[in-house]
Amino acid sequence: MDFELKTLDLAGAAAEKCEVLLVLVTEGFKAGKDPVSKLAAAAVAAKDLETKPGKVLQAYRSEGVAATRLLLVGAGDGSGKKVQSAMQAAAGVIKASGAKRLVICLPDGAGGDAVRAAVCGTAESSYVYVATKSKPEGRELRKVTIAVKDATKHREAFAAARAAAAGIELARELGNQPPNYVTPTRLGEEAKKLARAHGFQCEVLGPKDIEKLGMGSFLSVAKGSHEPARFIVLRHNGGAKGDAPVVLVGKGITFDSGGISIKPGADMDEMKFDMGGAASVLGTFRALGETKPKVNVVGLIPTCENMPDGGSYKPGDVLTSMSGQTIEVLNTDAEGRLILCDALTYAERFKPRAVVDIATLTGACVIALGHVRSGLFASDDELAAALLAAGESALDLAWRMPLDDEYAEGLKTNFADVANVAGRAGGSITAAKFLHRFAQKYPWAHLDIAGTAWRSGGANKGATGRPVGLLLEYITAQATAKPSSPRRRAAKAK
Repeated sequence: MDFELKTLDLAGAAAEKCEVLLVLVTEGFKAGKDPVSKLAAAAVAAKDLETKPGKVLQAYRSEGVAATRLLLVGAGDGSGKKVQSAMQAAAGVIKASGAKRLVICLPDGAGGDAVRAAVCGTAESSYVYVATKSKPEGRELRKVTIAVKDATKHREAFAAARAAAAGIELARELGNQPPNYVTPTRLGEEAKKLARAHGFQCEVLGPKDIEKLGMGSFLSVAKGSHEPARFIVLRHNGGAKGDAPVVLVGKGITFDSGGISIKPGADMDEMKFDMGGAASVLGTFRALGETKPKVNVVGLIPTCENMPDGGSYKPGDVLTSMSGQTIEVLNTDAEGRLILCDALTYAERFKPRAVVDIATLTGACVIALGHVRSGLFASDDELAAALLAAGESALDLAWRMPLDDEYAEGLKTNFADVANVAGRAGGSITAAKFLHRFAQKYPWAHLDIAGTAWRSGGANKGATGRPVGLLLEYITAQATAKPSSPRRRAAKAK
């Protein structure tokens, strides 16, 4: 899809030849003398259109308007959040119209957040999965024009939004494709493809290399599958040489059967989405390839399948991690933390300014936060604040969860340094406390995206691409932020 940013007022927009002209009507809308303004003002005065976000009024071949369809959509105060709601409300009408060209008129006072919401909202609603269909549906929408009062003012925000949309789409596409297509090997190939296209450094390690690193915990998870494990290292060297990088660590379980602790059959197909963390790291790098921020970024992806087999690891096994810490396996369906812990140890070699791991880690996080916000755990208050702010700005929300030391009590065991599960109570927190053991040498945050990485069931079933938007916003902000000296904090509940 081709996005363009254009300086257009409503009079100019009325003359644009397109199938759909979408006009966002805000509170206190002031009408001009052009046909679109007059129609909008009349509709508001007659109470046929409310400026409340999400209200839509459609007109067909209106006099003086070149577009086939005119959509007047309430957008509240015109903020990014309200524009996002407006775009979601209009999505069905746009898709049903079969439009090839769409013009979106943002209100005069629109900020960069509104531009982002318009671009990303349109990209999200027009996405169509076709990779494994014998008769794929075509993507009808080809060109989208974002009309603003002053295009020069919004060019930077527009470029960032377009990059975010491309990164989110890659993450969605990888997440949606079936597990016999998106294997650990395929993720390694995708990383190499990104490196070639955007000048990143890339290294993809196989089982022998992983074994040499001493990643016994990671490799144990992979033992039950015929698909070989991969450890992916991507590097964007945008900052000065020697600058401490931001490290992103993405969980890459390309299919999770639960292993010997096998999952129930219902909805097991959705365990192809268990590589959502890996997909978000690759999607973020796709966006970084466009924006090229002046900051060093490392992406680490441990990726494998978790399958039941005669060679599988099993409950009662004791594993030796790369850090040297031993882990008693009580449940093989708590495998994500077992691959992430070795990647977190590997991250130490980069002397990072911050490490953020992203994982579809626990069903408990879905129970706690539903599907609106990702769970955020952090050992450093400044890092937590920066990630929360990035989520608010990108409309990719997170919520900080506690990390009190008392939650680690249930991870104690007689037979190893730590157990991999601690019972049902506070499951997302105890999982984070497990990871925290392996992230003591740098500021660290963990994003549990089990409730936000995909939608279950129905017509909207599929990957969301989250939290690419949050991660890109955070990294972009780090390009101008001064690295603070690493501090490890107790991170008690606030």
